[in-house]
Amino acid sequence: MPTKTNDLYTTAHLFVAAVRVLDHRDGAPPSLKAVCGQLAYSEEKGSYLLNRFKELGIVDTVKSGFNDRIVVADHLAIEALPRDTEESRLEQELKKFKQGKNAMQEKVESIKAQQNQKKQDLFAEIEKKLKQKIEKK
Repeated sequence: MPTKTNDLYTTAHLFVAAVRVLDHRDGAPPSLKAVCGQLAYSEEKGSYLLNRFKELGIVDTVKSGFNDRIVVADHLAIEALPRDTEESRLEQELKKFKQGKNAMQEKVESIKAQQNQKKQDLFAEIEKKLKQKIEKK
């Protein structure tokens, strides 16, 4: 069983390869449904990838009588994609939340430390005044 990777670089290469193979086999640019069938992707995932790759200029669509057909626009644009595993938006938001929480916790600790220092200074000042009063007597 082949290993599945989540990085956009590998997925783009697979997507473009499927478009090229289907174009060669059928003699016409493939539909999204055909590409998804070739890659065993759901149509939702395929649609998401198609839109993402269109934005990046890797593929384009051609209007056909019944549905849009996919063509390779600039396969070299794939090389600009990151080669590591892409984090999901949820993971990114979770990291931001944790960083924000840690920053807030540090701020609270800093405020507590300042308050403790103020208390110590206040007690030291009160003690000093009391000692002065005792010495006057």
